[in-house]
Amino acid sequence: MVIVLYILVFVAYNMFAFEPYYAGFSVEKVEYKSVMITVWDVDGHEKLKPLWRHYFNNTDGLIYVVDYLNRERIGKAKQEFQGLFFIFPLMINSIILVFENKKDLRRAMSPREVCNGLYEGLDCLSSTLKDVKVAGFTSVGHMF
Repeated sequence: MVIVLYILVFVAYNMFAFEPYYAGFSVEKVEYKSVMITVWDVDGHEKLKPLWRHYFNNTDGLIYVVDYLNRERIGKAKQEFQGLFFIFPLMINSIILVFENKKDLRRAMSPREVCNGLYEGLDCLSSTLKDVKVAGFTSVGHMF
């Protein structure tokens, strides 16, 4: 199984190993209940977009991380999310998770602010959208 983790903005730590994040991409293999998952962590830097075809083709899932504090970049996040389905139409058949990063902080945008337009033009996703509540990691990597 291959999953792409797409992060639009640079983050301080890799989500699996909590190692420093490097611009570009990183690859992690995660085994869960005897299923091996290869995770490609790619960022949205313009110079790297021509390489995306190597990551997004033949993927089984997409984890798209939206920063709920970054109001200045939410338009870009929407544009990138929508663009993925036009560039890679087969992604529609993949498992798609939208992670709401920093949603718990006081200055975070409301879900309506973030969703307004994020799914616009992607009517084929509307029947499969689900709101799933999960626990997360604190900024120091501890479960809460």
